Amino acid sequence: MARVYDASRRILIFSFSFIVLLCSTIDFASANKELNENNWKEILEGEWMLEFYAPWCPACNALAPAWKELSTRAAKNSLPLRTAAVDVTNSPGLSGRFVVTALPTIFHVKDGEFRQYKGPRDVESMLTFVENKKWKQTDPIPGWKAPDSLQMSLVAEFFKMSQALRGVHNMLMEAYGLPSWGSYLIFAIATIFVGALVGLILVCVIDFLHPPQKVDKKFISRSELEKLARGDNDGKKSDDEQELINDDILDDAENSPNSDAEKNSPSDTSEDDNEKTSEAAGDSKPVDKDSSDKPEARKRRPRKAD
Repeated sequence: MARVYDASRRILIFSFSFIVLLCSTIDFASANKELNENNWKEILEGEWMLEFYAPWCPACNALAPAWKELSTRAAKNSLPLRTAAVDVTNSPGLSGRFVVTALPTIFHVKDGEFRQYKGPRDVESMLTFVENKKWKQTDPIPGWKAPDSLQMSLVAEFFKMSQALRGVHNMLMEAYGLPSWGSYLIFAIATIFVGALVGLILVCVIDFLHPPQKVDKKFISRSELEKLARGDNDGKKSDDEQELINDDILDDAENSPNSDAEKNSPSDTSEDDNEKTSEAAGDSKPVDKDSSDKPEARKRRPRKAD
């Protein structure tokens, strides 16, 4: 009977120890979860405190003890809070997705809403921020800048591509012994080639979506082309040119001494009539021929401006 009692007591102790160990392991894993490109969407549900760090960052190493204690204190206070961390050297896409520009950077996540924590980095301050719901006083990240949006996904891809190019750069220098300028030259040539290829693809796509319109060509005979070159249609002149020609003809007629207009002018006929009447009346006063021979001064009409 004593043996059965001892055996059952050992089994009970072993089971209790196993359960405690399992719970502590689960709490530790959930409290200090390491996020990467594959599992980061787990933080979209529930309440989280998220840290971005790097192993070479002194401030991140100084924050590490407080960050571990935060998870322990949250579990003791029965807070539905879990903590996670992201190593930016292993997950550069997440640093671009969250627009991390300084280390360490801490975010508070509540049901998919992201807020950056900028308060003191001690345990008490971070617990108070969660317990008293001070995170409501901080505006969440806008939707267009949210880490789960499409545009930030594209930014994350660019960050991953830059990390891959950095790896290729290091490989060219270390494995193949190329100098830094040689690696940069290769990247420059590749950039020009890729840019030309992308431009060609864009031109083809634009031509496919908006094809150029066909223009009907009209053939002109040589005689019509010569007429267009002369600038006249059937010998007709413009109204301005015709008016200038008429003014020139009128001026020439007025200036010519033997013109018909001058012969039949009223002044000449009146002078002839006066001479005839004076002779008939026996007027002995001589007529001043010089004054009568002088032509009357006429004003020239101004031409229109060209």
